[in-house]
Amino acid sequence: MKNTAYKNNVLIIDGHALTRFGLRTALEARKIFKNILEAESGEKGLELSKEFKPDVVIMDICLPGIGGIETIKNIKILNKNAKIVILTFDIRQEQVLDAVYAGTHAYCTKDIDSERLLNIIETVSDGAIWFDSSVSGNILNLLVKKQKNKSEQKKIRLTNREIEVLKLIVNGCNNAEISENLCVSIHTAKAHVCNILRKLSVEDRTQAAIMALKHNII
Repeated sequence: MKNTAYKNNVLIIDGHALTRFGLRTALEARKIFKNILEAESGEKGLELSKEFKPDVVIMDICLPGIGGIETIKNIKILNKNAKIVILTFDIRQEQVLDAVYAGTHAYCTKDIDSERLLNIIETVSDGAIWFDSSVSGNILNLLVKKQKNKSEQKKIRLTNREIEVLKLIVNGCNNAEISENLCVSIHTAKAHVCNILRKLSVEDRTQAAIMALKHNII
């Protein structure tokens, strides 16, 4: 995959020095990011997030200190635009779902091919979402179960335009790309996205995409 320009900062949070070294080496070779930061714990990761506002955070869900889920939540508070890529051996259903609700954009297992991981990191940095096949099916079922009461109470009604926008969200388009594809202003694109999140009773694009696929909305 060819990148057209450097992104700014990427932060690696992992308790294992060898994992951090391997990721740094691979990222340096691909030349996606200008600055590659490292942290060995959630606490250190938050310090670096506050100072450098990384575009992408690659992290294990099992971290020393405050743990992965709380780290994700706090990173999103510090920088809501940060893209979170989980790289872990932990594929427990509830753990993955908690990560989704916290704001995760990709969930990968540590046995993933390095080239594939780099491609995922690059596409996620541009707004896409990605979940390993070993967890995606179960997560869809769990997410729908947790949303069941909301769905029963309020039938989902999207306009034709909102369905078009939702299709683009599922394809990983950001607001600028939605604006370009539909020939509308950025402001209008953002408004459509906000309306979709509200109508689906979800918190972010990842959850919206999962709901759309599971309920065959698109």
